[in-house]
Amino acid sequence: MDYSHYASLYDQLEKTSKRLEKTHILSEFLKKVPSDEMETSVFLLQGRIFPEWEDKKIGISSRLIIKAIKKATGLSEKIIEESWKKEGDLGNVVEQLISQKKQFTLVNRTLSAKEVIEKIRHLEAQGGKGSVEQKLSIISDLLVNSEPREAKYIIRLVADNMRVGVGSGSLRDAIIWAFVYDVTYDSEKNDISLTDEKRQEYNILVEKVQSAYDILNDFSRLAVILKSEGMAGLEKIRIRLGSPINPMLFVKAKDIEDAFSIVGRPAVFEIKYDGFRIQAHVSKEIRLFTRRLEEVTEQFPDVVQSIKDNVKTECILDCEAIGFEELSGKYLPFQKISQRIKRKYGIAEMAKQFPVELNVFDIIYHDGKSLINEPYKKRRELLEKIIPQKEKKIVLAKQMMTSDNDEAQKFYDYALNIGEEGCMAKNLEGIYKPGARVGYGVKIKSILEPLDLVIVGAEYGEGKRSGMLSSFYLACAAEGEFLEIGKVSTGLKENEGEGVTFEELTKLLVPLITKVEGKLVTLRPEIVIEVGYEEIQASSSYSSGFALRFPRFLRLRSEEKTAEDINTLEDVQRLYAEGSGRG
Repeated sequence: MDYSHYASLYDQLEKTSKRLEKTHILSEFLKKVPSDEMETSVFLLQGRIFPEWEDKKIGISSRLIIKAIKKATGLSEKIIEESWKKEGDLGNVVEQLISQKKQFTLVNRTLSAKEVIEKIRHLEAQGGKGSVEQKLSIISDLLVNSEPREAKYIIRLVADNMRVGVGSGSLRDAIIWAFVYDVTYDSEKNDISLTDEKRQEYNILVEKVQSAYDILNDFSRLAVILKSEGMAGLEKIRIRLGSPINPMLFVKAKDIEDAFSIVGRPAVFEIKYDGFRIQAHVSKEIRLFTRRLEEVTEQFPDVVQSIKDNVKTECILDCEAIGFEELSGKYLPFQKISQRIKRKYGIAEMAKQFPVELNVFDIIYHDGKSLINEPYKKRRELLEKIIPQKEKKIVLAKQMMTSDNDEAQKFYDYALNIGEEGCMAKNLEGIYKPGARVGYGVKIKSILEPLDLVIVGAEYGEGKRSGMLSSFYLACAAEGEFLEIGKVSTGLKENEGEGVTFEELTKLLVPLITKVEGKLVTLRPEIVIEVGYEEIQASSSYSSGFALRFPRFLRLRSEEKTAEDINTLEDVQRLYAEGSGRG
């Protein structure tokens, strides 16, 4: 298919904020995609070039994009930068500038979608001497052969800033509508026309497809399977070593009694560590993935070595990596070791400075067999057989089994006293359900529950914070949208070494700016932070209908969570109804 079809599709998607309408647009488009182009097509619909779990990034700076636009249009960098300052989006800039260059023959050939994705993938492979010129040549060649609208989305794709609002739920449902379940979309009601019986049937089907995706983690492969084989094709999907699956997630219990009511008695209570989650794929080659399924094998050579030395079987382990002080042995909060996750240089030194202990709490796969349908007690018994515990290297998560509220409370208090987040309660017969928040396990944390929110806007500061973003607009999730719930400026630090600084957060956010109006900037919703507060109040000042009273920054969560993982409006409504835990 010509890339122009995708550019037209992106325009349609950008014009609506309705999730179901986006799903309808996507499904109608997918029906027209040839089978041999399906994989490429689904990547482009996501605004992606590689699978999410592959450790590959295009890594093109705004400065290099400006140079490519200059090379393609013949215009000066000054003109391009002035237009960028006005528009706040290099995609819009290149569309306008190419449209205005009537005397310059830009379009030489028709671009196919396959050519666009292959050339942009080639950017990632460029390195070493002459790589900058090679990247410039690739991008400018694409622009020279683009119509204005195509150029806009090519630049956004290169910059990883598509801004068309295609979430994983919308894409999953679009694939279902296109290849599995014929759904009629009612644009006036913004709903699908299904009887109660058919809706129940449809919901069961969606759950099956979601379960398949949680193992594949690749919508392109999912679409190919469903288009060619239908639902029967899902039966062939298997867990594979080296290909991460979505980790099982846990709902929050109010207290010990609530935890028992969800998971039953007796239950296993396990420390909830303040570290970061690692999915370890163990065979001749060991690969490590974060909760977000990003590969971090190179960043944690110490963890790889601990596994090599102690685990002598093929398996997939669900673990928590916890930092500790080498001299005292004292465990450290997640924030202290989070900087290791994105580290590219000085890895060995960083490993010595911030060593970690791997706490293994579950096993998903063992010697060629999936264990996700095995009861938890059997999975734990297997772990006890195959993991020889070595303190400060690799250990099993500390736990106890009980039916007694007081015993469970003592264990929970112990977890808090040693500086951990709280504890988990697990159903002994519970299966491992990738990606789902189900009643097989719950987390019990402090009564006043902090929120994971995404930053959607910010304001530049004055005085000593001049040139830095100093106030940050926060949003929760609701049906594929982000609704504002407050603004935070406290909790960040002025000086390096004391915690996350205004300067550090500014550096993370500036590349995500999509619009500038005076001191106010609009941001692509990617940076997730944990926020504490005194109270949740009803408010008409923000689009969520709620406001946080005295919000404060607690920590960065972007290494662990994406914008799809943040707290929802439903969570906020629940906390508001509970009085935000103040009673």
